[in-house]
Amino acid sequence: MSVTVPRRTPSSELADEILQRLVTSYSQAADPGRAAQMRAYMRDIAPFLGLTSPVRRELSRTVLAGTPRPDERDCTAIALRCWELPEREYAYFAVDYLRRHVRRCSSGFLPVARRLVTTRSWWDTVDALAAHVVGGLVAAEPELRTAMDEWIEDDDLWVARTALLHQLRHKSATDVERLFAYCVRQSGHPDFFIRKAIGWCLREYAKTDPEAVRDFVERERGRLSPLSVREALKNV
Repeated sequence: MSVTVPRRTPSSELADEILQRLVTSYSQAADPGRAAQMRAYMRDIAPFLGLTSPVRRELSRTVLAGTPRPDERDCTAIALRCWELPEREYAYFAVDYLRRHVRRCSSGFLPVARRLVTTRSWWDTVDALAAHVVGGLVAAEPELRTAMDEWIEDDDLWVARTALLHQLRHKSATDVERLFAYCVRQSGHPDFFIRKAIGWCLREYAKTDPEAVRDFVERERGRLSPLSVREALKNV
């Protein structure tokens, strides 16, 4: 399934209002000392404002108070505009917003999600997008599984990691055949983030069917990295 990455951020009055409130609220609460520590911890992926998660979420509640539910266009505009702002907390706001409203979005939002995954990529945004946004879209429209079949083959490790993790919250609705096939497909990948993701998605599914995961790991132990095996069997 091919998708077209959006080139422009759509107009949205709701996005205009929310972004104005957001930038004012977040910037007023900035803590430069903490920001430097956060930036160093996150390996300089982006500048930070220095907002702790509790503070950021409380500010976000105030920003969103009284605003209407968005449609897909609003979600797209808010996410892309937050991603254009340099400080990382704005991306966190966008991820939280999309998690809350993913059911307002259709399969047409998948290219937007891919753009977010592949822009200033790091685990702090990619993992939440994978499990809660991309995973939510696929759960609502199972035909998007064919797109995941393409993503698992992608040269961008964050796209492949998203494919691995998109069923993280699917529990008994997990497409087990795909889950195991994806793990095998990427079992030889040299990058830590892929090997860790293989173990993580297997460990999560083991909460639903530990025997299936144990059998899979024993069958494929020769292909899986020690990290993947260790993570997969951690709680089995």
